[in-house]
Amino acid sequence: MDLNSKANMEEDFEAVKRVLSGDRNAFTLLQNKYKKLISNLIRKMVKDEDDIDDLTQETFIKAYNALDTFQFGFAFSAWIYRIASNNCIDFLRKKRFQTVSLSQPVFDEDDDQYIQIEDTSARPDTEFLNKEKRDIINHAIDKLPENYREIIKLRHEFEMDYIDIAKKLDIPIGTVKAHLFRARKILLAELKGKKKFLMEN
Repeated sequence: MDLNSKANMEEDFEAVKRVLSGDRNAFTLLQNKYKKLISNLIRKMVKDEDDIDDLTQETFIKAYNALDTFQFGFAFSAWIYRIASNNCIDFLRKKRFQTVSLSQPVFDEDDDQYIQIEDTSARPDTEFLNKEKRDIINHAIDKLPENYREIIKLRHEFEMDYIDIAKKLDIPIGTVKAHLFRARKILLAELKGKKKFLMEN
C-alpha cells in the first residue's frame, strides 16, 4: 500500500474530517490502518514490548487530541509518524536522565569522563513546583474510574509489566491494554489545559 498516494491521502483526509465532525469511529479506522507502521517505528527505537505498546497507544491518543491542528494537504502518515518519533525521543530522554548516576559516567566525543548532575541551585522553588505538578497529575488520576485508576498506578507508579498486572487483577492482558488506553485518553483530556504549566516548570 502506497501511504503517500493521492487516493490514500484522500481516504485519510475524509476520515479526519469525519472525526472532527464528531464521528469517533472514523479515528478507529486510522488507528487500525497505521498501528503496525507506528509499532514498527517505535520498535526500532525501543526494545521492551510493553513500552512499545504504551508508546503506540500514547501516539494515537496524542494524535487524536491534536487532530484539529492537522494540516490537510500533508500526508496523515507523515504527521502521525512525526508524533510517534517525538514521543519516543521524549521517552528515551527521560529514561536516560533517570539512569545517569555517579557510578555510570557519561562519555563525551573526546572520550573524557564527566558526570551530568542536575543543577537545582538556580531554582529554589523546584521542590514546590514538582509537588504542585504531582498534585495536579494525582488529582486527575483520582478522578478516573476505579478500575482505570488501579491499572494506571500499577503500570506507572509500581512499574509493573502487562503480564504481572493481568495476573494481579485476574483479567486478560487485552483488557489491561484496553483499560490503559482509555485511562490515558481521559488523563490527557483532563490535563490538556494544564499542559503548558506541566511542560515548562
